[in-house]
Amino acid sequence: MSNVSLERISDVYCDVLKEIGNIGAGNAMTALSTMLQCKVDMRVPKVCLLNFQDVGTIMGGEEQLMACVLLGVDGDVSGMMMFMIEFSNAKHLIAKLLGTQSEGEFTEMESSALQEVGNIITGAYLNALASFTGMKIISLPPQMTVDMAGAILSVPAIEFGKLGDKLLLIQTQFFDEIEINGYFILIPDVDSYLRILSSLGLPVDGLVE
Repeated sequence: MSNVSLERISDVYCDVLKEIGNIGAGNAMTALSTMLQCKVDMRVPKVCLLNFQDVGTIMGGEEQLMACVLLGVDGDVSGMMMFMIEFSNAKHLIAKLLGTQSEGEFTEMESSALQEVGNIITGAYLNALASFTGMKIISLPPQMTVDMAGAILSVPAIEFGKLGDKLLLIQTQFFDEIEINGYFILIPDVDSYLRILSSLGLPVDGLVE
């Protein structure tokens, strides 16, 4: 099977992907503000192409406890979308949403609420991508997990092995009373990645090995 070399992505590719990331993150924060019924401020998202082994460090180290909402992507794009957030930050968000607070692991109600939060804000990101590309992108029911960042990232590590050793990470800082770091990772399969870039009018011949 052909591989896509992310190392060959030019500044033009990165600029377009960053713009999609900025709009998607903005849409996601608008959706979150609506859910929480309060103003949510956001800094300009950081969109970067990273070596895979550096991603855990960005999130505070591979042993950082994270909550992750993962959903499959179907339609013109196949793959998965991940939204990751520090466990303590996730507890804060859910406490605001439910009006309750608990210690320790997520309760069943909290897990369900976080899945819904993740579903809505990743959906907002995917809608931005669909609008930009004119592609039909369908999100599948979300799954939630809590684990160390390194363990969670081992899932996309397998998928990204098909694309090379780099990935596109969108880090979004938003805050109400506290500052929260959220991380979006879109993991399309190889063919979908080429379709996304091609639909944006960018040549893909130089990316295929």
